[in-house]
Amino acid sequence: MKAAEVFVKCLENEGVEYIFGIPGEENLDVMDALLDSSIRFITTRHEQGAAFMADVYGRLTGRAGVCLATLGPGATNLVTGVADANMDHAPLVAIAGQAGTNRLHKESHQVLDLVGMFRPITKYASRILTPNIIPEVTRKAFKVAQTEKTGATFIEFPENLAKMELDPCILPVKQPHPSEPPQERVEYAAKLISEARNPMILAGNGVIRSRAWRHLDDFATAMNIPVANTFMAKGVIPFRHPMALGSAGLQAHDYVSCGFDRADLILCIGYDLVEYHPYLWHATRDRKIIHIDMSNAEVDEAYSIEAGVVGDIKHSLMRIAELATPHEGHLMRPLRDALIDEMNQLSSDNGFPVKPQRIIWDLRTVMDMEDIVICDVGAHKMWMARMFRCEHPNTCIISNGFASMGIALPGAIAAKLVYPDRNIVAVTGDAGFLMNSQEIETAVRLGTAIVVLIWTDSAYGLIEWKQMAQFGRKSNIDFTNPDFVKYAEAFGAKGYRVESAEQLLPILKEALASKQVCIIDCPVDYSENLKLTEKLGEMVCPI
Repeated sequence: MKAAEVFVKCLENEGVEYIFGIPGEENLDVMDALLDSSIRFITTRHEQGAAFMADVYGRLTGRAGVCLATLGPGATNLVTGVADANMDHAPLVAIAGQAGTNRLHKESHQVLDLVGMFRPITKYASRILTPNIIPEVTRKAFKVAQTEKTGATFIEFPENLAKMELDPCILPVKQPHPSEPPQERVEYAAKLISEARNPMILAGNGVIRSRAWRHLDDFATAMNIPVANTFMAKGVIPFRHPMALGSAGLQAHDYVSCGFDRADLILCIGYDLVEYHPYLWHATRDRKIIHIDMSNAEVDEAYSIEAGVVGDIKHSLMRIAELATPHEGHLMRPLRDALIDEMNQLSSDNGFPVKPQRIIWDLRTVMDMEDIVICDVGAHKMWMARMFRCEHPNTCIISNGFASMGIALPGAIAAKLVYPDRNIVAVTGDAGFLMNSQEIETAVRLGTAIVVLIWTDSAYGLIEWKQMAQFGRKSNIDFTNPDFVKYAEAFGAKGYRVESAEQLLPILKEALASKQVCIIDCPVDYSENLKLTEKLGEMVCPI
C-alpha cells in the first residue's frame, strides 16, 4: 500500500470526519487517496480559513480538527489559525506537504523549514522521515492534540515518501484518563472554602474542555458561591442560574470586577491565564487562590496559588463539595442585577445606526438557546462577551487567547457542519469579515446555511475605542467597504442591509428562516464604546 494511503487510513482510524484545506502539488498522493476514504475533504478558498474551520471544529467537538495545505505559502497561510487553536487550547492537527527529501538539505523552490516554523505555535511538530513511522507520527499528533491542555500539532509529509510502498500497521487509539485529585489537596481546598467569608469562582474554558459544566453548576449551587466566567467559557453556567455573575474579561472596572474586589477567596476552575490576565482581576495580589484544573498552574506574579487541586475537574468538584461547608448566602447578587438592568435599558432603542445593546438584544431574541454564535474579534466582541446571554456552553464561541480577526465566517461553516440542525450566526465587524470573506463561496457551495451579521462602522472600531480613550484622537483606522448586499449576491448568497433599528429583528428572522447563506449589513453606533468606558471608570460597586 502506498504511504499516502496508509496515512489516510491512520486519519480514518483517528475518527477524522473532515479535512479542511486546499490541494497542492506536494499533497497530490494524499488527495488521491482521500477519494477512496470516508473522510470528507472540504475545499476552502484560503488556508487560513481552513485552519479556522479546524480550530472551531475542535472547540465544539473536543476532537482534533484537521487542516491540510501544500508546502511553502500554503503552509505559511495556515499559521494564524493554527496559532489561534493552540493558544485557545482547541485540538487541531495541521498537515502540510513538503518537497522531496532529496532537496530539503539545500536552497530549493518553495522550501521552508516547516517543522521549525510550526514548533513555537504547536504542542508537537514532526516531519515524516521514512514511511514506516507514519502510524506513530499520526497517533502521537492526535494524542498530543487531544490531551489536556489540548492544542495544535503539525505533521510535514514530503512528497516523495507519499509514493513509497509499505505494509500498513495502524496503531490502536487510546487516550489517557484524567488523574484523580490528591486527597490532601482536596481537603485543604475544602478547608479554605469553609473558612472564607466571600468566596467567588472564576470559571474558564477548561471546564468546557473537560465537559464539567454540570458539575460546576452543582458545585456552585451546593456551596452557594457566585460564578464569573471568562469570555471563552460563556454558558459554562447558565446565565439564569442564581449564582451566575456574567463574563469577566473587560480591561476596565466592570460589575464582575466589583466581585473580585470583594472576594477574599477566588476559585479558578479550568482557567487559562490567556483568557484574562491575572493582574486585571487580582492587582492587589492579596487574595487566596485555589487552582482547580487538569494541569498545574502557570507561573504569574498575580496568580500565586494557595491550593492547587490538579486532576479530573469533575471529580475535584465533587470531592471538595463533599467536605466543604456551604455558605449561607452570597453578597454579590446586586452585581448580577445591575448588569441585567443595563442589558435591558436599550433593548428597544430606535436610534440609527443601531446601538450595540439593541443588536445583541434582537439577536438573542431570535436565536434558540442551543443555537450557536461564532464571534469575531473587534469592538463587537467586547459587547457580545459582556451582554450576549448564554444558557449552554459552546453556544457563543469567542477567540480570546490568540484573539485573531477573521475567525467568525470560516468558524461558522465548521459549526454548521458539526450541528446542521442548529442556527449558526457569525457575528463580525466589517474589518474581520473582509479578512476571510472569500469563504462565502465555500459556504454557498457546501450548502451550509449560515447567517453573517456584520457590525459596520468603516473603521477598526476597537482600536479607535482605545485610541480615543488614551489619546483623545484617532489614527489611521478608517477604511471604505464594498456594497455588502451586492457582494453577497455575487457569491450566490442573500444580502440584507439594515436601514433602521426596527428592521433588524425582522431581517434576522427572515434570514434564519431562509435556510440560505445570508449576509446582513448592520450599521452600528460605536459612540456607545466611550460611553461604556466613562461609565465603568465612574462605577461605584453596587454592593
